[in-house]
Parts: sequence; structure tokens; C-alpha cells
Amino acid sequence: MAFPYPVDHAVPLFLAPMAGISESPFRLLCRDFGADVVVSEFLSSEGLRRGNKNVHDGAFFKPGERPIGIQLYGADPAAMAEAAGQVSQHYQPDFIDINFGCPVKKVVRRNGGSGCLKDLDLVQRIIKAVRGATPLLTTVKIRSGWDESLRDPVEIALRCQDAGASVLTLHPRTRTQMYNGAAQWDEIAAVVAALDIPVVGNGDIKCGADAHAMWSQTGCAGIMMARGSFGNPWIFREARALLDGRSPSPRPGPDERFAVALRHAELHREIKGNDRRAALEFRKHLGWYTRGLPGSAALRLELHSIDSMDEIAGIFRAYLERQAVSV
Repeated sequence: MAFPYPVDHAVPLFLAPMAGISESPFRLLCRDFGADVVVSEFLSSEGLRRGNKNVHDGAFFKPGERPIGIQLYGADPAAMAEAAGQVSQHYQPDFIDINFGCPVKKVVRRNGGSGCLKDLDLVQRIIKAVRGATPLLTTVKIRSGWDESLRDPVEIALRCQDAGASVLTLHPRTRTQMYNGAAQWDEIAAVVAALDIPVVGNGDIKCGADAHAMWSQTGCAGIMMARGSFGNPWIFREARALLDGRSPSPRPGPDERFAVALRHAELHREIKGNDRRAALEFRKHLGWYTRGLPGSAALRLELHSIDSMDEIAGIFRAYLERQAVSV
């Protein structure tokens, strides 16, 4: 099923909107590795309409990230509409995505994110309000329901489509599940069968083979990577090869991992600066890039103590030298 914005492949790969992760540096990196579409961190509609600088900074993106969606959350249709209008006018992404999936307490305590799924009339009012406030496409990301008693992904998806959503992404867990248990991919297949708009599958994609399996089992129009991409932008390269019927490249060794981590660090420095705060923000990524390496625990201790981005290359170089001596 064709997407309403330009994509390079019949089954596009998406980088999920994730707080503190899906920032411009990581989005650019994932685009380099084969992500067809990226989505911003989820941004508060109230923060945007009130001019909060930190929230507005989250809407920043570079031309090389397109196609990109800016994701908004909130439970007030008027606030969501105003925020969508601001984003459309000032930042001009390719689409506005509405977050009906986030399970974290600070979002749902005011009925934002997956909290909206307790009231499907509200879900529809929000979609219609956003659609009326922007000339851009309106897409949505949902979970399968608030809890097991309200679990009905097909009904939720149909209501979203009827309200005017152009694309729907389903993470087939309920909010109360958080990230526990297995994502129910059969629910993605059921939503694909029920809707006339493209459906993107999300949930439990830990490697390229998982992406191919989801597509094979569900017939989804696109696949969204989330936690499986942490320190692993190669997941897009692997998934694309398998979807294209090719053998994926070998998993990267320490040299390639470190080279990509340094590229990510340079993008982070360009956008965020090189002060201690930027280094502290980047520490988590360094931990993910080094998972599974020999002596990774000690390496992470070094990397998690950095106060400047300038320290990273030296730590990597010393590690590689130690490993060469020990072979």
C-alpha cells in the first residue's frame, strides 16, 4: 500500500519516536544506514503552545532527515491543534504524528499518550482537531488498548482511520503491559486486513531478521524500529538486505562499532555542543555501542565517566590496543 509521502522502498523502515534517543544526530545516522522515515521525540503540545524552548528545540531537524514527522502528545484537542499549527508553520516537517502509544507515567497521568485510549471519542476529536489545523498529513501511533479489558486494536485503528489518519502505526501491547510480554504480531495482521490506509508494525524488532519476519507474518506496509536500534543503526542495513532478498553484511566488529560511535558523537557535538552536559547526554549511547564486546564492563566504566566528547576517541583507541596485545 502506497505511503502518502515519498519513500525509497516498497516496504519502508522507520525510526521510532523515542524520548532522549530520536534526536537529530541519531536520526541522521539511522538515515545513513537505511532508515526510510524518521520521527522526532514525542513533544508536549502544551510545551509547544507555551513557547518552552526545550520542547521547541525537539522540533529541530536537518534537511537530510526528510521524510520526517514531528510527533505530538496531549489530551486537549485545542492544544494539540494549536501545537500542530505552530509546528507546521515554523518547522514544516513532512507530517504530524499523534502519540496515542506512550505508556510512561508522566505522559499518561494527564491522559496523554496511551491514556487517550480509554476514550476513543477523545482520540477522534484530537485527530480531527489536528487535521483541521495543519495542511500536513496527520498520522497516528497507537497501542492495542489501555489494558486487557479495553484491548481492541482493530476498533481503535478503524476509529483513527475514520477520523482522518493517513498512516497508522501499531505497537501490539497494551499500556498496562508496558514493554513486558511478547508483542502480539497477529494483531498487526488483523489491523492490516481491516484498514484502507498503510499500517506500520512496531514491537520486538531486535534484529534485521525480526523485521523480515514481521513483514512476512503480518503484511504490514512498513516496519518501525525502536529499542532494537539502540547502539545498533546497522539494524536498518540488515533489515533492508533481507527485505530485498539479499544476505546481510556481517555484524560489525569493534573497529566499525567505534567508527560509527565516533560519527554519532561528532553529529551530537555539531548540534548539541561540546560541554559537559552534551557529554553526559551521550554516555548512554556509548554504553549501547559497546554491549557484548570483550571487557565491555570495564570499557563502559571509562566511557560513563567522560566529561567531554573529546575523550571518546582516546578511550576507544586504548581499548583496541589492549585487545590487539591480548590476542
